[in-house]
Amino acid sequence: MTREHRPETTFTGPEPCAWTARAAVAALRKGEVTPAELLDAAFARIDQVEPAVNAMPTLCPDRAREAAAALPFDTLLAGLPVSIKDLSAVSGVRTTWGNAALADHVPERSDPIVDRIERSGGIVTGKTNTPEFGAGGSTFNAVFGATRNPWNTARNAGGSSGGAAVSLATGEAWLAQGSDLAGSLRTPAGYCGVVGLRPSPGRCGGGPGIAAFLMEGISGPMARDVADLALFLDAMTGFDPREPISLPAPATPFRNALEAPPGPIRIAFSDDQGGFAPVEPVIRETLAAAMAVAEGAGMQVTETCPDLPVLYDTYTTLRGLHYGTVLAAQPAHVQAEYKETLRRNVEFGLALSAERLFAAQRHRTDLYHRMRLFLQDHDVLALPVTGLPPGPVDEEYPTVVDGHTLPDYLDWLRFSFLATTTGLPALAMPCGFTPDGLPVGLQLIGPPRGEARLLQVALALEQALALPATPIDPMKGADG
Repeated sequence: MTREHRPETTFTGPEPCAWTARAAVAALRKGEVTPAELLDAAFARIDQVEPAVNAMPTLCPDRAREAAAALPFDTLLAGLPVSIKDLSAVSGVRTTWGNAALADHVPERSDPIVDRIERSGGIVTGKTNTPEFGAGGSTFNAVFGATRNPWNTARNAGGSSGGAAVSLATGEAWLAQGSDLAGSLRTPAGYCGVVGLRPSPGRCGGGPGIAAFLMEGISGPMARDVADLALFLDAMTGFDPREPISLPAPATPFRNALEAPPGPIRIAFSDDQGGFAPVEPVIRETLAAAMAVAEGAGMQVTETCPDLPVLYDTYTTLRGLHYGTVLAAQPAHVQAEYKETLRRNVEFGLALSAERLFAAQRHRTDLYHRMRLFLQDHDVLALPVTGLPPGPVDEEYPTVVDGHTLPDYLDWLRFSFLATTTGLPALAMPCGFTPDGLPVGLQLIGPPRGEARLLQVALALEQALALPATPIDPMKGADG
């Protein structure tokens, strides 16, 4: 069974913090609770759990209460508190990007994604922790330190949206904004037992402000269950002229797709992406059990994976282009504080040859069409989120997976490469637990701009797996 190793949990926070986002919004609309009361509950829960997890190091209670008092009459989120990752500027709120030189930076204007969320009725309570400039699959930085996994506080929470995932898992927030380049949204979702969506590029805006045409590093919604994820996706979607690749909101909201019968579901499954990445046995076993549950629920599961040539070189080149464009352009005093792995990322990007950049664009196009055609016969491609469970909180990155020594610090995140390279939407969701009680995540990659179908499949899997989606009190494991 996929849930047999789930540990006993408690939740001692305020009752509203355990509600779904949908239930909280419904209560707000009916006048059964006020935004101010939900803010009181959120800040009480933050005070309760932050010493154990360090997920939301920067809070803005005065700004939040002012926003609640000035809330428009009718909005999608109706005054629901949300958390924002510390890579997105929030006006008047300390925004550090995890960099020591920016430790006291307070922007005057919010990023477009924050503006959209606030126009939709979301109230920002604070900033969630991230590795420096989002570089890394473990959340720590020189400004705020490390974020801890609530299922075992001796383990890491994944990165770079680690603080966002933990804020959800512990009940500090009902919805959390994340972002993703090398699984920065998917890895923390998988490690913390929550749900995260890397949408199609443009769906929730584009790349960083100085590189707004880039499509590799993009924002996405995070939540505790699939229906809440769809709600937040609707709140984050919309065209903004400041983001040239941003897409208009669809005529039919994404949350409406979950009300329609999903029809037959066809899942292509590979536990190592056709041999692309090593996987620990415990991950293989947990995903195989989840697929057995899916088959038992009437879904068609086929073990297959398309041929994906030159994916590694294509992805790493595109990632290098991102770092050469964005991080190499930071002021000298900011770059002087870069951690060693971030410095190496920038050096790699700047050293890329024109021939390699040209080839990456050709290969990306080929990989996209291979996936497009493959997904005509399958609704999703199901893969691991990562090949191993969460490691120690003080480990920047693992060097061995299933006995295979990894040649580069990025290699343990290989399962994140495909969706980023091809621009396909990808969703990470919980599918079970390891024998020592740590969440295991399942990744679903959907068809081009296929968020609606992706959400339908994820909801069907979520219902079949029947894993609890309620927040937990942080737990100290036997190893810490």
